[in-house]
Amino acid sequence: MPVPTQGLKLQIVNAATGKILGARATPGTDGALVVRDFPDDGPSPEQWQLTPVQATQGGPAQDEQAYVISNAVSGKVLDNPATADRGVRQWDATAGKKAQQWHLVPVDGEAGLYFIEDATDGAVLDLADPTVDDPRVVLREHDDSATSQHWRFVTAAPERTSDPVLHWAPLSHWNSRQSWRLARSAALRPAPDATPSFSDMLLILKRFGSDQDAGAWQSVGATRAPSGQPCWWAGLGDRLLADTTGTGRADLVGLKPAKGAVTAASEGDGTFKDDERVLHPPVPSPSPKDLWTLADTTGDGRPDVVVLAADGVRVFLQDENKKFAPASGEPVVKAFGHGQPAGGWVADKHPRFVTDTTGDGRADIVGFHDDGVWISLQDEEGKFAPLADKPALRAFGHDEKAGGWVADKHPRFLADTTGDGRADIVGFHDDGVWISFQDEEGEFADPLWVLDDFGVDQGWSSVEEHPRSLVRTADGGAVDLVGFGPQGVVVARGRGDGTFEPSELVLNDFGLDQEWTSKKHLRFLADVTGDGNPDIVGFGDEGVWVSHNCGDGRFKQAQLVCRGFGHNDEAGAWRVGRHPRFVADITGDGRVDIVGFGGPGVYVARNLFRRFRTR
Repeated sequence: MPVPTQGLKLQIVNAATGKILGARATPGTDGALVVRDFPDDGPSPEQWQLTPVQATQGGPAQDEQAYVISNAVSGKVLDNPATADRGVRQWDATAGKKAQQWHLVPVDGEAGLYFIEDATDGAVLDLADPTVDDPRVVLREHDDSATSQHWRFVTAAPERTSDPVLHWAPLSHWNSRQSWRLARSAALRPAPDATPSFSDMLLILKRFGSDQDAGAWQSVGATRAPSGQPCWWAGLGDRLLADTTGTGRADLVGLKPAKGAVTAASEGDGTFKDDERVLHPPVPSPSPKDLWTLADTTGDGRPDVVVLAADGVRVFLQDENKKFAPASGEPVVKAFGHGQPAGGWVADKHPRFVTDTTGDGRADIVGFHDDGVWISLQDEEGKFAPLADKPALRAFGHDEKAGGWVADKHPRFLADTTGDGRADIVGFHDDGVWISFQDEEGEFADPLWVLDDFGVDQGWSSVEEHPRSLVRTADGGAVDLVGFGPQGVVVARGRGDGTFEPSELVLNDFGLDQEWTSKKHLRFLADVTGDGNPDIVGFGDEGVWVSHNCGDGRFKQAQLVCRGFGHNDEAGAWRVGRHPRFVADITGDGRVDIVGFGGPGVYVARNLFRRFRTR
């Protein structure tokens, strides 16, 4: 578990006893600390907060980050009084006092466990006698074999903001009369001051739904779900939102076996045209294994259709009249396809991306095959280069010789981590984060291990369960790592040189510990307020939750912003796998709206944030 960031409330649990750090059941005046059990019918366990100690301006830099550990209620802090019994107490805080500063040292090979080390002499928190009831917390010399010196941080429940929904419930009387009373239901609704404010969920188009009357849409192709991977590929039966004309408004797009890509264009007012116009017909010799996407491949601002077909990559350019090239001719590169002559690429084994790797404004094609990374660059004339005789990098591949990267466990990305305009390769393997830098000649260096988090060994079990992204969490900052980990949202701030600060648990929400799971819920990063910083959007049990970006790599506690699109019956009974949901700007006003493909058709909740302004 990463170190929880300042502001999160947590319990400190001793790993050997499972008991919680706190004062005695009958506190004394000495402030002594023990570990003890807290009965369910008794007082709540004490909660603590970690505050990083800032280096003194002009003074020497800290070799290791120190923290003040303070009681979240009383404000008293963990203190070393330097007494003969080496006991630790909670005491009034004194600014700059070294005896109230602590280092958090990870236990080797034990994810989520720490030594709590005194900043004055390196002694660590331990128990005077772990075998007795409510043992006293003391300082002792560091001992790797002493599990009583291992501590775990358990974050408190998230402090979400919402209002209850009331309903009339029958009330029976002894004389058989019946009356009614207001009772709280299982549903929640947004609080009046929730931002952004969304409209109610409305059915605006009886097409593109999973019900028979709405088209009986269901995914039957070899699709790759948008679960942390930066490139969205759609298969037969998939539905998505994409700006098909470059107008700044997202349209509805779906893939039909006989018609290819069909679309219903946005009207600009939160509705869509009531038809299914063919956007592009199927490719020659279509297959359920074909993968489609829309991407601007030439830098002209107009999205093109890109298909990973059996015989390679087919690109259909969009002209100035918003017409796509016909579905004929040869692939732009006879590679990256699912047919054996094109390499035998498999959707759930070999990630592929359409992205600008060189900074020239034109999209290239990058794929991670068994033996490593393969790249086809696009030149100034729009032609894609044939693949070389060997991979651009013998790493990040599926085979053991190329690293043993598995698609559903080890997400890989292309992102500029150094600010030179060139894409680097970033991957999350079992032991953490690896990066391969691209130089001025377009060559990729051997991968470097840069961070011991976000990997399987640290509890990030799969791509689906723990989505990860590379995104700037602060305007003008470097690319950061953001992930939905076991305990909540984790961020590692980018330094701008391809390395990252130590990861921090910045929000105790949207993780497995808070009962968010990929089988029931969706989580995205999207700017919902228009300030340029990505916020967290989660489709949970009760509806849509938003956690606002603080602008410094941290996020505020979540607010319920829409009572629809959720897993519970009261929120619409939406199901992952049957009901795709997105946040996208469908009006062109610069604010993302909520769009879902339900059973009867397409539902929309409009973003009302700053809709009415005074001048």
